[in-house]
Amino acid sequence: MRGFGVRLSLATLIVCKITTAQPLPPTVATQIDEIAAKSLADTGTPSVSIAIAGDRTIVFEKAYGSARLDPPSAARPAMRYCIGSVSKQFLAGAILLLVQDHKLSLDDRVGQYLPDLTRANDITIRQLLNHTSGYQDYYPQDYVAPFMTEAVTPEEILTRWAKQPLDFDPGTRWQYSNTNYAVAGRVIEKVTGAPFFSFLSKRILQPLGMTSAIDLNARALSAEDASGYTRFALGPPRPATREGRGWLYAAGELAMTAHDLALWDISLMDHKLLTPASLETITTPVRLIDGAPTAYALGIMVTNAAGHPRLIHSGAVAGFVSLNSLWPDQGLAIVTLANMDGSQTTDSVTAQIAPLLLKTVDDPHAEQALTQARRILDGLMNGRIDRGLLSANANAYFTPQVLQDAASSLTELGPPQSFKQRSVELRGGMIYRHFEIQFKEKSLPLNTLTLSDGKLEQYLIQ
Repeated sequence: MRGFGVRLSLATLIVCKITTAQPLPPTVATQIDEIAAKSLADTGTPSVSIAIAGDRTIVFEKAYGSARLDPPSAARPAMRYCIGSVSKQFLAGAILLLVQDHKLSLDDRVGQYLPDLTRANDITIRQLLNHTSGYQDYYPQDYVAPFMTEAVTPEEILTRWAKQPLDFDPGTRWQYSNTNYAVAGRVIEKVTGAPFFSFLSKRILQPLGMTSAIDLNARALSAEDASGYTRFALGPPRPATREGRGWLYAAGELAMTAHDLALWDISLMDHKLLTPASLETITTPVRLIDGAPTAYALGIMVTNAAGHPRLIHSGAVAGFVSLNSLWPDQGLAIVTLANMDGSQTTDSVTAQIAPLLLKTVDDPHAEQALTQARRILDGLMNGRIDRGLLSANANAYFTPQVLQDAASSLTELGPPQSFKQRSVELRGGMIYRHFEIQFKEKSLPLNTLTLSDGKLEQYLIQ
């Protein structure tokens, strides 16, 4: 079961808050229609369901393509999709509600609740949720292995994977593991005396009005929901073999509409269930014992978009992929759900929709900077550079060897066919610009830094 993997890149965007609860402008909605249709055609994915939240309400929801192929059935926003590992943030939220209730602490040892597990007295609940426990992943495959078609219980998962030697000492490494969440699910059941989904439903799903959410361990998707598909290489979509009952316990067991997942996103941004302290906890990336940083918090991956936090997690189970992205300080969330495993549709659609809603920093000198960048490239391809354009540091960087290597390697590519600025932001008191140079058979990134006096501190082609 693939989890957090993030392939889209929005880190260079500077965003502005959506300040109204009005539906998206028709021109933007039309662009989203075009993006979704093209992505489905390009990837061969049967359908995608999209929901967008802005300023405490859902401003857009629509489904595209075919929810089922035989017999054909058009996708509708009311249809459920499996959300896979996006489920993990719900478990993390449930744990934090118990912390708010003073029923447990994130720093409680697992041994307090499940003493028979490997090194349970050395591992904390926090380490389960941020994947630093050392427990080996029970579902690392991106397909359903034969043994996983049979039903399993949480205890059987824990016996097989959480009672063997750890992959590493707790807190010393970060490694994604679904086993962590199976253990955490059992901790919740020990503390509450209720099945995990019952507690989740009572404390999160029902209060937020997430009426579509179901537990796949107890209830299968119906004929009114999307059906999951897979493909082999570039072959046609085929019905996916689903995991047996129990294999998604606590780590990926939820299915719901894109609309309801967006309701959860709104609750995070509004502190409807989690206190500000809990929200800070669930969105603060862990550091390892040696101080090394990670990008993972509690069931959520955290990145930074030019000073604005972005919360993100993907999900993948048999037949489905999902992507949930939030910019909490901007009041924006984008949910994309698709019904073919291995599909790039959720990533592609989100990456293309976001720039329609997130504005880049004002760059009045963009045209001048682009012209200058092109001229410098022309010079480098001939082994020279105008040193009057460079700072002292950049001049020191461009040694004769650098110029020689640049000329010999770049001229082999031929003349550039396109040269575009992709983003701009402020960094270290300088203007950071990212360009894309397209040659006949290769695309190269160019990153520049411009000082306040207009000189270049960096001109780096990689």
